[in-house]
Amino acid sequence: MTGVRATVRLQFHAGFTLDDAVKLVDYFADLGISHLYASPLLAARPGSTHGYDTLDYSRINPELGGREALARLVARLRARGMGLILDIVPNHMAVGGSGNAWWEDVLAWGQASRCAHMFDIDWNPPDESLRGRVLLPFLAEPYGDCLENGTLRLRHDAADGSFACWHYEHRFPICPDHYADLFADADGSPDAVLARMAPDSPEGRARLHALLERQHYRLAWWRTASDLINWRRFFDITTLAGLSVEHPDVFDAVHRTVIDLYEDGLIDGVRVDHIDGLTDPHAYTSRLHRALSAAAPRRPPEAPSHTPLYVEKILAADEALPADWPIDGTTGYDFLEQVDLLLHDQRGADALDDLWVWGAGGATSFREEEQAAREAVLNGTLAADLARLVHVLSGLARRDPRARDFTPPALDRVLRQILIRFPVYRTYDEDSAVLHTICQTVRPTLVPAQQPVLDWLERQLGPGGPAEAIACFVHLTAPLAAKSVEDTGFYRYGRLLSRNDVGTHPGHFGGTVAAFHAANIARQRDWPRAMLATATHDHKRGEDARARIAVLSELAQEWVRVATRWSEFNAPLRHRVATRSGPCTAPDRADELILYQTLLGAWPIGDSPLEHRITPDFHDRIAAWQVKALREAKRHTSWIDPEPAYEEACGAYLAALLSAHPENRFPWMVDAFANQIAPAGALNGLAQTLLRLTSPGVPDLYQGCEFWDFSLVDPDNRRPVDFPVRMAALAESADVGSLLPHWRDGRVKQTLIAAVLRFRATYPALFADGAYRPVRVAGTRRQHLLAFTRVTEGTTMLVVAPRLSAALMPDPANLSCPAMLWRGTTLDWDDAPAGPWRSLLHPDRIIDRAAMLDLAMLAGGAPLDVLVSG
Repeated sequence: MTGVRATVRLQFHAGFTLDDAVKLVDYFADLGISHLYASPLLAARPGSTHGYDTLDYSRINPELGGREALARLVARLRARGMGLILDIVPNHMAVGGSGNAWWEDVLAWGQASRCAHMFDIDWNPPDESLRGRVLLPFLAEPYGDCLENGTLRLRHDAADGSFACWHYEHRFPICPDHYADLFADADGSPDAVLARMAPDSPEGRARLHALLERQHYRLAWWRTASDLINWRRFFDITTLAGLSVEHPDVFDAVHRTVIDLYEDGLIDGVRVDHIDGLTDPHAYTSRLHRALSAAAPRRPPEAPSHTPLYVEKILAADEALPADWPIDGTTGYDFLEQVDLLLHDQRGADALDDLWVWGAGGATSFREEEQAAREAVLNGTLAADLARLVHVLSGLARRDPRARDFTPPALDRVLRQILIRFPVYRTYDEDSAVLHTICQTVRPTLVPAQQPVLDWLERQLGPGGPAEAIACFVHLTAPLAAKSVEDTGFYRYGRLLSRNDVGTHPGHFGGTVAAFHAANIARQRDWPRAMLATATHDHKRGEDARARIAVLSELAQEWVRVATRWSEFNAPLRHRVATRSGPCTAPDRADELILYQTLLGAWPIGDSPLEHRITPDFHDRIAAWQVKALREAKRHTSWIDPEPAYEEACGAYLAALLSAHPENRFPWMVDAFANQIAPAGALNGLAQTLLRLTSPGVPDLYQGCEFWDFSLVDPDNRRPVDFPVRMAALAESADVGSLLPHWRDGRVKQTLIAAVLRFRATYPALFADGAYRPVRVAGTRRQHLLAFTRVTEGTTMLVVAPRLSAALMPDPANLSCPAMLWRGTTLDWDDAPAGPWRSLLHPDRIIDRAAMLDLAMLAGGAPLDVLVSG
């Protein structure tokens, strides 16, 4: 079995089990994949569609088939020389509901629980009523209402003799120390206990309330979480509680099954979810690396020796992955950003800025939008997390004679200025530069009396500061970044949606060929086995939807005219509505422009009649996206406080836009423009695919994306994949050139993937160790091509890919570009091998050195190729 050459990400759930994956192994092997990359497989909440809500770390999810099904899958993988990488979730686990034995032990016994240290609980929070207790904000209504209406009710489990208070699906265990009192007042009968505690009478409610008040938790309405919660969550999700894996015994409990699976040869590598949620990522990855290394000698002899270890990490624009982490790299969001920038024309930024200012009428830059979102999140869903940090710092200040006069409000005011400008997810152990830089940025905004507070905060939160303060700080900055940028700003800022995705930085518009080459060279030097991704289960829109929308950066002036014309045409469909915050037009222009881009990116193109493509299913997908987008933006509506009037008006607007009424011309207007930009979008899609397959690193394929990917944000990007169609297409053994006339059906993308991945399998050293050398493109079209080589002894591979494809005027019939385009454009490559050069994408194409340098292989065809000499 070889090392990791290429991965395919599969999303497992009850509707797609491990045994379902067994049937696909031959297909993926034939495609050229070396490893399946599985979503979390440990026991999750029943019915989970993603697996990130772990309930039990000791077993494989029975809904997926359990350990037996995993063994069957791995046996089939081994038969094809393949491996399996497992996504693990050490940062958090599912709480609320029932079934989490660790969590329920904490609720039953409080600080005396053997599991109390497993969760990141503040037993000494700012609210004195919660000292020594856990806030449980799981009630559907205020506590008093739940008590009154009987939705809080004591139950007895005859199987284990336990008592618990239930609220719908939520189980709240009663401390066993109280059982004696319960039985003493009820003549020792469980039924009598339940009768006395029944909330059907004032006396019963009073007794139940008194019992609940004695517990190690406080039941509360779900809305109290933002203000009072005293335990760390995953972001602001109250059903996911943060784990303290920095404690060795907690680490062991969370990872014991993972290490056992690795030792038994049932997994071959690990992907760590949300590494920035952990208190000390360096210590964590070191401990995990040691545990895997210790188990390696006991693995089956056929198991690979190298154990890939990846982390999910979103890097800021100028941020580098810490070099001392013993890992193979990130899961590839950074590559998504690098290739995405390459496909955007910086010259379109100003016109699209003007369009957005006209549409939004508010923040004109993403940085402004981000800072406003950060402030809103700090005042909203993460208010309790900020209060916890202020509480910790206030305690430290009181013990410091130089800081004892820094009141909690004074600390809060300066902290907010740091947090709303914080440029990264978090800082690490020795990372003082980021914090110092942001403090220098904040300093001019503060009055003189606040300067000493800033200086003191920098010392407390930087290297060498108190561990509790630093941990609390980094546990706030990471969720703050996620909730304000990805889950708010990306839905508010719509200059160009192809620049709004996980890992991207919308304030940056376009990139350069030189920057892309520099990133590839740095990755080969520092992280040669890092993953390369352009689509994931978390993306905001599919990789090919982004590639199509990116074309608007080249046609900025035309898009301004088209978008304003559409807005004027549809103006009668927008209506004034009364909302809680006052009257407004629905949708407003910002939401309208975001909707138009979404329609363009996802629009089904093809030769069939429009009414066969714009189906009820398409409408439902866009409608579901629209509700999520409006609520995530948190401008007119939100998840916490939905505004039905605005949402319904926007839904009616969408329905009218897509109406099949004969007099509705709008779908034909969108169809015409979508078909105009689709060929360039397809070239962009093929280019980013080719670059992912050939750049330094390990290409990752998201399930189903071997065909065009025009999906939207989850759950749309996790829909079932039609694998039988893909399997049949691969069996046809076509080549890229023969499928270009049929590019709309997506088979050409699959064939491109298969051609390159099979070549990777034949020449693994070329991709694992081969030198990366940029090749300069000279001449009139130099800005529209990127070229580089991968070189090992005796073999040279040349990659040529297009960028800014609209200017290449691809023919809608077959994506070919006029031959005259390339006159005067050549490869400036003095030491190029003589050849002959054979094409991976066009098997009958063999050219000599001169023809290769003159780009003869592009004349009259699609402007991308992979040529091999040696």
